[in-house]
Amino acid sequence: MAENTFQKLRDEIENDIVTGRFAPGERLDEVQLATRFGVSRTPIREAILQLNAIGLLEIRPRRGAVVIDPAPQRIFEMFEVMAELEGMAGAMAARRHTETDGDALKAAHQKCEQAVAAGETDTYYYENELFHRAIYAASHSGFLEEQCTAMHRRLRPYRRLQLRVHNRMKASFGEHARIVDAVLAGDAELSRALLRTHVAVQGDRFSDLIANLSK
Repeated sequence: MAENTFQKLRDEIENDIVTGRFAPGERLDEVQLATRFGVSRTPIREAILQLNAIGLLEIRPRRGAVVIDPAPQRIFEMFEVMAELEGMAGAMAARRHTETDGDALKAAHQKCEQAVAAGETDTYYYENELFHRAIYAASHSGFLEEQCTAMHRRLRPYRRLQLRVHNRMKASFGEHARIVDAVLAGDAELSRALLRTHVAVQGDRFSDLIANLSK
């Protein structure tokens, strides 16, 4: 199965979990899912393992994969931590980036622009993921890059669906533009502040995210 096809399958199951189509405590049936998507059980098992790794499912003895329901407070706390990690990565990237790092960041930003022009929120999310990874790499801190990547993976379903909130994708891209300018200018504190604000979900934005998950 091609990577983009598997990605869509996993995202569909992920969407069903975070929007409540699969209820907390419900067991996922591999055979039913394979029939629904017209695939073998192998990609279904791989998707289940990936969703288990980010905390949406729990694999229990004799029950298999069971849906976990993180409370809104838990999601909020994860975004708080992610915002601090991203801010740190941005500050380090501003101080340490090389010309190659800068080129990679600008290229990733351009890919995001193409997704915005096409109006494709899921495509934008995956280009956005590469944009953030370019910042992690530019920090030249292997440990920080590992921690940011792991937390980014755990928040994937929420960050991806958040982009469906009205005008959020365009706003996100505008924030990216300011981040690129700050990092390339070597302004560590501005880069830190912009990335923290970009990732943090506060007030109305958090309410919009939670409301969108129930649609």
